[in-house]
Amino acid sequence: MRTRLSTKGDQLLTGDRQEFLQRVHERPKRFLQEWIAVPAHIHHTAYRMSDPPAQRPQSRVEFQHLLQCLEVPDSDSDVSEKFGYGVLHAVSGDRLILVWEAHTEYYSYRVWHIPHEPTAPLDFGPLTFPEFQFPFCPLGTRVNALDILIRPVSIPPTAELRARIPGRHLYASRIFGKEISVATSFTPDALARERYLTSSTSPEALLQQLAQLVDTFANLENYYHLILLPFPEFSLAVDQIHDFEQRHLKQRQLITTQLNKATSETLLDWVTVLTEDFMNVSRLAEAMRYKLSAAAPYDAIVRANLQTLQERPLAPFRPLSSYVLSRISGVAGGYHQFLRRIDALQSDFEATIAVIRTRVDFLLQDQNVNLLTSVDKTTKSQAILQHTVEGLSVIVISYYLSGLANYIFKAIQGLGWIGDADFATALFVPVSIVISVTSIMVGRKVINKRFFSNPSR
Repeated sequence: MRTRLSTKGDQLLTGDRQEFLQRVHERPKRFLQEWIAVPAHIHHTAYRMSDPPAQRPQSRVEFQHLLQCLEVPDSDSDVSEKFGYGVLHAVSGDRLILVWEAHTEYYSYRVWHIPHEPTAPLDFGPLTFPEFQFPFCPLGTRVNALDILIRPVSIPPTAELRARIPGRHLYASRIFGKEISVATSFTPDALARERYLTSSTSPEALLQQLAQLVDTFANLENYYHLILLPFPEFSLAVDQIHDFEQRHLKQRQLITTQLNKATSETLLDWVTVLTEDFMNVSRLAEAMRYKLSAAAPYDAIVRANLQTLQERPLAPFRPLSSYVLSRISGVAGGYHQFLRRIDALQSDFEATIAVIRTRVDFLLQDQNVNLLTSVDKTTKSQAILQHTVEGLSVIVISYYLSGLANYIFKAIQGLGWIGDADFATALFVPVSIVISVTSIMVGRKVINKRFFSNPSR
């Protein structure tokens, strides 16, 4: 029985492993090669999620609603955990390909319009697929938007490029080691989209590189925008940290000169102010670390995609990489240096607070020593006072007993049993002293036994 169960469990594990390996090696974009063609008009938009674990599934549901609104057939659509697509066919033969893809920090929509006629005129602007309109506003903050035009013709003259692509400066390169040219200005048009014009006299070369070409443009734009997106907040944080540094420097100078003479009230004020500043810096550090920590890997992704393009010069334009690198060079390093600067400031606050607390501990120790000395003196005084009171108590009790005995002896004298009551009283005085001392000692033993021999009482 045990062997049979073990064999069944191994089979289940083997099945799960095969399914996992199948998902790992699956290429979710393989369908593109079946549907895409040139010429093509592509709109790409990326949205940054403020809460990726919660909004990533929401974006998936959003894409499913998009497919339903556009009445995309189930046979021409598929939605997985982080990737989905749908294909619409117009009566004219045009195709509309909708692609949704979720990433760690953002998700994107990519809409392809593939005209039926290879010679159909395409231009920047709204997609000309019949009756197509994006039915709702996606969630998240828009990172970027691209308007990509793929044409199997030679690159237009410079004057035509400047007329079709807005912006003061044009950037263009030959890419992928082939006769494929791309031009852009990195300047949004009236629809807030950056225009990319890709041309080649070889439709086969364009089709061979088309999916990778669009992915590379999208990755370049997505990640260099994600690097620059927190830059305004970074600039404000730099000023705030500078203020905290200057303030802490003055605090340390004051503490250094007055530490030995500071009273407990002064030390408490210092600790309160420093702790409040430390918490503000820590809160700012955590917020900026969340926003800036991904800049270094994003920078590496941008540079890797620039290498993938295999740019070659296209006179008289500057290459695309010159613009992108000029925007991101030093930014990721500046973010990293800023985070190290915050960490150093936090360490300085912790060290200063530790010094003040050490000083407070010394003051407390001195106060404890003084308190113990005072208690010791008080105890000795109480002991002396106790012995004095006990001595006086013996005299008082003896006097009281002798007085009582005198009355008794006088009564006995009246009966004629003794001759002199005063003499008998004088003889009783030592006895009364013994009785007084004995009663005090017995009382002390009873008190000690009752209150000191039982600590829980």
